[in-house]
Amino acid sequence: MGAFVVCLSLIVAFFLSFFFLPTALRYAGEILGYSLRRSCRTRRELLLARVATEQKSYEAQREKGKLGDSDDWEDIEGSTVGSSVNGGKAPKEWDGIVGFFHPFCNAGGGGERVLWAAIRATQRRWPEAVCVVYTGDHDADKAQILKRVKERFNIHLHPPTVHFLYLTTRHYVLSSTWPRFTLLGQSLGSLILAYDAFSLLVPDIFIDTMGYAFALALSSWFFPRVPTAAYVHYPTISTDMLESLNTGGQGINAGTGEGARGALKKKYWHLFARLYSAVGSTIDVVMTNSSWTQAHIKSLWGPYRNRRNKTTTHDIDVVFPPVAVEDVTKAVLLSPASEKDRGPYLLYIAQFRPEKNHQLILEAFASFLHSHPTFPAYPSQPPKLVLIGSVRDSDDATRVYNLRLLAHELKIKDSVDFVCDASWPQMLSWMRRASVGVNGMWNEHFGIGVVEYQAAGLISVVNDSGGPKLDIVTEVDGKPTGFHASTAQEYAEGFRKALGLKSDEMLKWRQRARRSADRFTERGFAGRWVRNMEILIELQIARAKK
Repeated sequence: MGAFVVCLSLIVAFFLSFFFLPTALRYAGEILGYSLRRSCRTRRELLLARVATEQKSYEAQREKGKLGDSDDWEDIEGSTVGSSVNGGKAPKEWDGIVGFFHPFCNAGGGGERVLWAAIRATQRRWPEAVCVVYTGDHDADKAQILKRVKERFNIHLHPPTVHFLYLTTRHYVLSSTWPRFTLLGQSLGSLILAYDAFSLLVPDIFIDTMGYAFALALSSWFFPRVPTAAYVHYPTISTDMLESLNTGGQGINAGTGEGARGALKKKYWHLFARLYSAVGSTIDVVMTNSSWTQAHIKSLWGPYRNRRNKTTTHDIDVVFPPVAVEDVTKAVLLSPASEKDRGPYLLYIAQFRPEKNHQLILEAFASFLHSHPTFPAYPSQPPKLVLIGSVRDSDDATRVYNLRLLAHELKIKDSVDFVCDASWPQMLSWMRRASVGVNGMWNEHFGIGVVEYQAAGLISVVNDSGGPKLDIVTEVDGKPTGFHASTAQEYAEGFRKALGLKSDEMLKWRQRARRSADRFTERGFAGRWVRNMEILIELQIARAKK
């Protein structure tokens, strides 16, 4: 309780620094930051000593032939930003500590793939740098986490230079902790969580890869010399969310802005949007995962960033997430012969979270199935819906249970498979066998799973919004690569059209989809990530000289 009171006091001061006495409170923040830096100095020294020890052990094992390098990428080249700053180390030789704020790093979703690919790209370009992940996953140690990264994403990290610091206050960012004023509550909770992180270690560069912009603002308040970066998957609040409150809106808050209570909610959301925009103005480097997210972040943060002179030529850059396109195309063949291995299977890869709207897909599949469709390409095989996703906690497990009940009520339970926490080989196996890839989320920020569908040659039926519509399921050579839908009936019709294609025509659709996926490779992500990291390192070197 004492720690909570201290953190709450810091939060009050943090908000006051935006609106009242900014100069005085800026100095107060720097004093607190200095105290935090001093208190964790010993831990920093111990961490660096541990890195050196693990590196020696790793090299010794490799010399004995006990280790093999399964990842043969060459060093990633970034943009040229100068060889040194004021006589300091060139960026290539930089050996500082990069802190990645990702409290749910072991969740196994698309956001986690971004985290691990970013760390891998950082390790390859700056092999002397240390990557520290602030996480609340106390149930997994370093070896277990890295093993899961390898199995789930086929990403191989260099163990000696990646370490984990375990947070004890993660419950403050859970929605269940804040049943009222959830957006504000979770943002306040991220400040408590960030303070927890800084109490453990103050990094040289601080990066948020989960969407906790408030944590980055707290870092800027405490440590103005520490550059900050945000990789934004989805804005905490957006103009679409504000509009969704009206009657006829979409999403989990659709129509909740009506009446007196709804009017208060609208006012609260608009005030929160202003605060969120002010917080975003403090961040040095901003990356978004899609053009849809970029447009929203520019609309919210742009004016405030201009006032603070945070806008640069690299400001709010689109960095498409890393997708295992190369791995999928190698593992999943596209040919007349491989078509014989496919069936009328619909694949939906998504975490079991409410916004992924599995219920809509189950209802659409029930409508589709009860229409007793027949298909030229699959004359004797019954359609099947396969739902693959990670289960993070008891809430997700309950959600899966309820979805199973819904499948039973819709009389389709024998035609629906639930695959929880699937390994990468399992996912590839289903991509070889399936014909259609499904996405049901309204305003999906990007859609890594949809890119994987396309790389595997699946014909996508996705929501008519967000990244899947704007960036991914687009035309190739003037011809479609999939279908867009919003309602259950539109999805059902998309399923019928996709599975109703003739065999030779279906193969052409698959080939176009694969060509579309070539835009979203891991190598492409790594190159753009490194270019943004170079900006951060240049800032860190320059500020360290002041």
